[in-house]
Amino acid sequence: MQQHHSTTSAETGEIKLHLLDYWRVIRVRLPLIILVFLLVVITAGVSTYLTPRQYMSSVTMQVKEDNNNMQIFSGQNGPRYDPRFSTTQFQIIQRKEILYPVIDAMKLMQKWDLRARDVAYMKLRSMLTISEVRNTDLIQISVLDKDRQEAADLANTIALEYQKKRIDEQQSWVARSLVQLEDEVQKQRRKVEELRDSMTKIRVEGKIYDLNPESVEDPRQAEEAILQNVESQVNDSRIRVATLKSKQQQIQAMTDEQITRSLKTFEMDDATITQILPLYEACVSEEAHMLNSGLGPNHPNVQSLQAKKRVYAQQLSDQIAILRKSLAANLEISEKSLEAMEQKLGDARTHQMDAKSKALHYQEAKNEYLKAKRILESAESRYSTEAMQRTMPQSPAAIWEKAEVSDFPAKPRVAQNMIIAVAVGLALGVGLAFLIEYLDTSVKTMQDIEAALGVPVLAVIPRDVAILKDAPPDCPDAEGYRIMRTNIEFNRKSPDANTLTVVSGGVGEGKSTTLNNLAFTFAKGGYRTLIVDADLRRPSQHRFFGVSNERGLTDFLTNDIPLEPLLIQTDVENLTFLPSGRLPIDAAGILNSQRMIDLIQQVRGTFDMVFFDSPPILGVSDASVIASSVDLTLVVVQHRRFPRAMLQRVKQGLTNVGARIVGCVLNNTDIRHDEYYEYYTSYYQYYSPMQSTNRKPSAEDAVDNKEKGKKVNPARETRGDY
Repeated sequence: MQQHHSTTSAETGEIKLHLLDYWRVIRVRLPLIILVFLLVVITAGVSTYLTPRQYMSSVTMQVKEDNNNMQIFSGQNGPRYDPRFSTTQFQIIQRKEILYPVIDAMKLMQKWDLRARDVAYMKLRSMLTISEVRNTDLIQISVLDKDRQEAADLANTIALEYQKKRIDEQQSWVARSLVQLEDEVQKQRRKVEELRDSMTKIRVEGKIYDLNPESVEDPRQAEEAILQNVESQVNDSRIRVATLKSKQQQIQAMTDEQITRSLKTFEMDDATITQILPLYEACVSEEAHMLNSGLGPNHPNVQSLQAKKRVYAQQLSDQIAILRKSLAANLEISEKSLEAMEQKLGDARTHQMDAKSKALHYQEAKNEYLKAKRILESAESRYSTEAMQRTMPQSPAAIWEKAEVSDFPAKPRVAQNMIIAVAVGLALGVGLAFLIEYLDTSVKTMQDIEAALGVPVLAVIPRDVAILKDAPPDCPDAEGYRIMRTNIEFNRKSPDANTLTVVSGGVGEGKSTTLNNLAFTFAKGGYRTLIVDADLRRPSQHRFFGVSNERGLTDFLTNDIPLEPLLIQTDVENLTFLPSGRLPIDAAGILNSQRMIDLIQQVRGTFDMVFFDSPPILGVSDASVIASSVDLTLVVVQHRRFPRAMLQRVKQGLTNVGARIVGCVLNNTDIRHDEYYEYYTSYYQYYSPMQSTNRKPSAEDAVDNKEKGKKVNPARETRGDY
C-alpha cells in the first residue's frame, strides 16, 4: 500500500503531511476544532447582541462638474472630465465649511451636550459616510446614528447645505467671469475693425476684384478651378490616346480570326461581326459533321455548305478591315485633340501665375480679418450665453432622494457577523489543530518507532483492550497478542532465549497490561509460562490475578528460601505467577544481585517462557538491571503520549546495558481517529461468536504451521506498507 500518512525524517525530524493526513488531523483534533468554533461563534453572538443598535439614513444626490472655466477663444474643445472630481467632493462635504452650519442649524452642541464645536464636528464626521453610485454621477450621503430620526435629519441637512454652497459658489464665479469676458470681447472687436480697414486698403490699391470680401472664398479659386478642369481633360485625352495606341499595336499583330475572338477583350463590339460569327461557326460545324458521316467533299450538300461558309468568311474579313481603319482614324483624331488641350493647359497655367502673384498679399490680409472676426463672434456668443445662464436657476448638485427614517438597524449586521464568525471559527479551529499537530512531537506512527529504535513493530494494540484472562474465549482483543506472540517466536534466536522483560519509557504506557495479556496468550498456546512481577516499586500483576502480594520475589531475593513455595498457580492453564512481595526498606540494588541471576537461570530451565514485569526504564535503574539479565526485551510505546526524542533515550538506556531488543509494541492506538491502524486491527470484524468457525487464520495458526515446517512470513501478519 502506498504511503499516504505523515512520515518523519530521522535526520531532520521534518513532518511531511499528505492529503489523507489532513483529514486524520482534523478527526484527531475535532473536539478542539469544535471548541474553538463554538467559542468564536458564541463570542460573536454575544458581542453582536450587546452592541447598541444604530440606524442609517441616506440622501442620493446628482453632482455635476461646473465646467465654467470660460475659455473664450477655445470653447470648441468641449467639457473636460476630471477623474478626481468625485473624490474632491467627498472631501468637501466632510469639511468644516459644510458641517459647521449643519451643527448650528440642528443645535447639535446642545443636543449632544458638548461645549466645543470641534468636538461636535469630529463626532458628526465619524457618523458620516459618503459613497459613489458606480458608473453614475450619483453619490450617497449616509449618516449612522443611534437615533433613527436624527440620522435622517442630519443626512438631509448636510445635503441641503452642500447644495447651497455649490450654487452660491457657481453664481459668484459666473459674476466675476462675465466682467472679464466683456473686457476681452471689446478688445477683440477693436482688433477686427483694424484688420478690416487694412484688407480694404490692399484690395483698392491692387485693383483686386472680390465678389464677397466677407467670405472665406479665395478670389483665385475660379482660375484654379479652370486650371484643374483643363488638367483633368488633358489627362483623360492622354489616357485615351495611350489606350488606342496599345489596341492598334495589338490588332496589327493579330490575324482576322484572333481579332474576331478578342473583340470583347478590346471592348470593340461590332453588331455585324456579332451577327455573322455564329452563322460562320455553324457552317464549320455542319461541314465537319457531314464529312465525318461519310459524305465526300464533292457531294452537292457539302459544296453548297462550303460556298456559304466562304461568303460568311469574306464578310467577316471585310468587317475586320473596316474595324482596323476605324481604330486608326480614332487614334488620329484623339492625338490632334490632345495637342489642342495641351496648348490650352499651358495658357491656363500662365494666366494662373499672373493672378496668384497679384492676389497673394490681399488673401493673407483677408484671412487674418476673417479669423479675427470668427473669434469675435465666438466670444460674443459665449458672453450672451453666460449672461443668460446667470439669470437661470443653477443645479450643480440635485437631490433625487431624501433621507427617510430607517425601520431596521444598520448595525450590528447579525447575519454578516455570524457568517464571518462561522468562517473565522472554522479557520481558527482548523489552523490551531494543525499548529498543535505540527508542534506535537509524540509518537504517532510505526515509522516514528522504527526510525528511533531501529527495531520492527511487532504488534499494534488498540485502545481499551480487555484483560484476556477475564475476557470470553472469542474476545477479538486476543488476536493482536497472538500476532505479537508469533513475531516474538520468529525474532528470538533460539528456543532457549525464553526470558523476556517488557519495558516502557514512561509511566502509564500499558506495559503491565501488555505483559499480562502476552503471557496469557503464550499459556493458551501450550507454553509453560511464568509471570514475575519485578516492578517492586509499583507492583500491579497481583491485582490482575486477584491474589495477595504479601510474599513473592523480594522474599526470594532477601531470604534464603526456595522458589517453589512462592509460586502461585493461576486459574489459567500453563500460567504461573510470582508476585513482587513487600518492598523492604533497604531495597537498593536488590535486583542487581546473584540471587536474581540464580532466579533467572532456574526459571529458564523450568518454564517455556518467563516474563519479567519491570518499572519504566527512564529514571529507575531496576528496568536496566532486568533488561541486562534476560534474553529478550520488548518495548511498549503508547500512541500519542510521549515525544519521539524519548525513544532515543530508551534505546540508549537499553543499549548501554547490553539488552537485546526483540521488537516494539505500539499500544493504545485510537482507530476511531487514526484510520490507518484499522489495517492492523481488521481482525475485529472477523472475530465474533457467529463467525468464529469461519474466521481467518490467526497468529496461533501461523505458529502451528511453522512447527509443521510451513514457511510463514511474520511481517505479513503484523505489518503493512505505510
